[in-house]
Amino acid sequence: MATATRTRPHAPSRPTTPPGRRRKTIGSARRRLGLLYASPMALLVVVLFVIPLVLMVWMSFNHWPLLGASAPNGVENYSALQDPLFLRAIGFTLKYTAVTTVVLGLVAFGLALLVQESRPGVGVYRTALFLPSVVGLASTSLLFYGLFNTEASPLNELVRFLGLGAVDWLGSTDNALASTVGMITWRFAGFYMLILMTGLQSIDPLLYEAARADGANRWQVLWRVTLPLLRPTLALTMVLSLTGSLLAFDQFFILTGGRHETATVVISVYREAFLSQDLGRAAAVSVAILAVLIVVNGAQLRLLRRGR
Repeated sequence: MATATRTRPHAPSRPTTPPGRRRKTIGSARRRLGLLYASPMALLVVVLFVIPLVLMVWMSFNHWPLLGASAPNGVENYSALQDPLFLRAIGFTLKYTAVTTVVLGLVAFGLALLVQESRPGVGVYRTALFLPSVVGLASTSLLFYGLFNTEASPLNELVRFLGLGAVDWLGSTDNALASTVGMITWRFAGFYMLILMTGLQSIDPLLYEAARADGANRWQVLWRVTLPLLRPTLALTMVLSLTGSLLAFDQFFILTGGRHETATVVISVYREAFLSQDLGRAAAVSVAILAVLIVVNGAQLRLLRRGR
């Protein structure tokens, strides 16, 4: 008796996607999703930075009064860069930037070394040193203006109590510079201390133990272990300090009124825009300042990469 065998018909095979093509599809989907997530921030950058930057560059080639119609005038606005007052402002800004960067960096680094190790009560000191960074710069300037006021200065009362004569803290250029640097150091030292302390704590303690085992003293450990490994963090604080100092405005505008001897380049922009009512010249000066900042920060970042 013959038995018939039935064979099931084969189901149609599904087309298989090659693994390489599948990875490309997943990668493109992730890129599209990433672009979707980044698009709101990119839109903000375009609206708040790119468009104003293009407008500022365009304004720098136009006669643009604060009140009135604009008219093209080529590169005439860039003659503001040769103005004696602006050249004086450049010199004062560079002097202020150099002094502030050195003093603030040394103070912040010293504080970071003092509070980096965990010991009883160190958290209180860290908090106390960081608290001034929470206060706005304009508020800090107003506070110190009261301290430096010649007529009713608590500092002068202390000086008189010590048997010395009163000091005009903001009267001369040098006194105003020293007073402002002291205020900025009080305001920002805790902030930079926190950054440097984070960098110090990221250094492997075994490196310190190995250096001490080789007979290195504290200074040798500092120069040959700590500072080389802390170079990226130091570069970050230097970029922040240089940029903030080159763009100084609030402190001098409040403390000294931005008089010619203590005028910074940003105060020069303010004068061109709102006192001389010439937005075109103000835009030209702003473009020059932006170019300098790009060059300075680019050079610092390049040196940092080379150091690595």
